[in-house]
Amino acid sequence: MHIAELPINPRAAAWNRRIEAAVNRVVRGKDRVLGRLGLGGRVADYDDEHYQFVGGANDEMRRKHYDKSLRLLWKAEAAAPWSTFHDLGAAEQALREMAELSVTPAEQQVRARVTSAEFKAELDRHYTPRQKQAIVNVLSAIGHGEAYAWLVSASNLRDVRSSGAKAAVTMQVLEEAKHFVVMRELVGAFGVPVPRQSAWEYLLLEGVLAADGLEKFYGMNVLVETIALSIFGALAHLPGLEILRLFHLDESRHTALPMNYFKERPLTRRQQRGYFARRRRLQMALPTLPLILLLEEDLAILGIDAFDFAGSILRKVAHLSERAGFYLPRPADETLANFNRLFNLYCRWTRHGHQFKDFMAAETSKDGAVAKVEREIFAAAPPPVDPVAPAAPRPTAA
Repeated sequence: MHIAELPINPRAAAWNRRIEAAVNRVVRGKDRVLGRLGLGGRVADYDDEHYQFVGGANDEMRRKHYDKSLRLLWKAEAAAPWSTFHDLGAAEQALREMAELSVTPAEQQVRARVTSAEFKAELDRHYTPRQKQAIVNVLSAIGHGEAYAWLVSASNLRDVRSSGAKAAVTMQVLEEAKHFVVMRELVGAFGVPVPRQSAWEYLLLEGVLAADGLEKFYGMNVLVETIALSIFGALAHLPGLEILRLFHLDESRHTALPMNYFKERPLTRRQQRGYFARRRRLQMALPTLPLILLLEEDLAILGIDAFDFAGSILRKVAHLSERAGFYLPRPADETLANFNRLFNLYCRWTRHGHQFKDFMAAETSKDGAVAKVEREIFAAAPPPVDPVAPAAPRPTAA
């Protein structure tokens, strides 16, 4: 291809290169010194010399989270046709219309676009006013959490290393933004008052947002996302709430993100098991208990035992915490046993004729597809890397 070159002043071009090189050395040198002194320095953890973020490519994590998230990315216009969203591109819309032409008239009628008014009428047919309020009270608790998940995941971009990890967290930012705006519209469709954050939600979520560095992974991806995953699993089988299966699938990837990240860049022993780190995690989690108590009536209206629900959450949180290396003050089995005794004491005090029960063995996810996803997440896995654990001795020849 012929391109007509334009004339330049070679001496001016040379001077521009020299000036740029000199300024570059001064600026980078100053930032390196300030960084070593802990007085600031370069803000972005970007390695422009290698066209990568600090930490390398980490393509394995990119494949597990970024690529998979893109493959499973869902659009609100297709999944929630009763909403006001229009996020399908022209090609996606054309493919959808072609698919509609391939089904029978009866199937087309079932899959016909549902207007917002029709969706609200469907909710009115299925639920009493009190049931609708209970659903909104439970969903809004995690709906507020989606707003914080958006903020926290965005802040985590600064703390993770490697391009693959940043790509994975970027997809979480996108999905949390989508969750927030779609959940907000879903909750509004019920036509009942939406409560503000309770004190317990506020303390929990503000504590997570204020956490230092990668401790946000524990607060959000392990703790809050497990609560969200459990709520979606408990409600996704209900009429009009089928879209929660898609939320649940997204949250399943989010809960696995810390474990996959720490396979490549494990926490130090002090970060894993330090006395103050373990105490902070317990303190961060404590507001979840009075929050469950607050939701007990609403959960009961929906046929969900609050302590079965809480036991299921605590079991999953304890499991994910130890797999990621976020250890709590006491071992998981001991912690769960203590909470189970506490739950039974409360129930014996508040429930007539209560018999001792293992709440930690309960499962409140009702949907088959949801249960399958959770079995994959919480399947047995090797423990996290212990940075100072002695290596296993190699077998020697006899």
